[in-house]
Amino acid sequence: MSNKLQVLTPQNSQIIFIDQQPQMAFGVQSIDRQVLKNNVVGLAKAAKIFNIPTTITTVETDSFSGNTFPELLAVVPGNDILERTSMNSWDDQNVRDALAKHAADGRKKIVVAGLWTEVCNTTFALSCMNDTDYEIYMVADASGGTSVDAHKYAMDRMVQAGVVPVTWQQVLLEWQRDWARKETYDAVTSLVKEHSGAYGMGIDYAVTHVHGGAERVSHGKRIGPNPAK
Repeated sequence: MSNKLQVLTPQNSQIIFIDQQPQMAFGVQSIDRQVLKNNVVGLAKAAKIFNIPTTITTVETDSFSGNTFPELLAVVPGNDILERTSMNSWDDQNVRDALAKHAADGRKKIVVAGLWTEVCNTTFALSCMNDTDYEIYMVADASGGTSVDAHKYAMDRMVQAGVVPVTWQQVLLEWQRDWARKETYDAVTSLVKEHSGAYGMGIDYAVTHVHGGAERVSHGKRIGPNPAK
């Protein structure tokens, strides 16, 4: 039974990356594309930290869309890549089977990050929810549309249908939940430092200037000041 009041956990979640491919990214206008890639890779690394089953699906790789972002594949190098022709991933039986395998273990909360929001994400989300009791959590900042309006109204349409909108960092911290969970603490804070912008800068500052810890990197001597005469 669907229960959207239940938070995401490493035990109830799985993730699917839809068409994170260069030709699809070329058309994205709703978010800076470098920010998009940063968020996608950060989300993938979060899934790896918490052992979240990951599905990667692609469309028309050789004829149109190009290969999946290498930075994403580097996070999960052993993953199969499920190729399809339909814009709707739910039309492909391999995708259905991959999701069903993990849903059978109680992972019915499907975290989704894909291109484009208004086509591949929306059709997958609506079709999947129509046919199953899975819940869809759409990662808005690890997805992109062909315009700001295209992304916004696609998100609005999905939310009206019951999709839960989230951000990649929200998903990461929901999986962590408690900083007393030391088995993932270091990996999560390292990920934040690398991919979370100002939040990561804040952690670096707190470690060195509040807690007196060492800098993350070694560097040459700090020389000066030496006012010019």
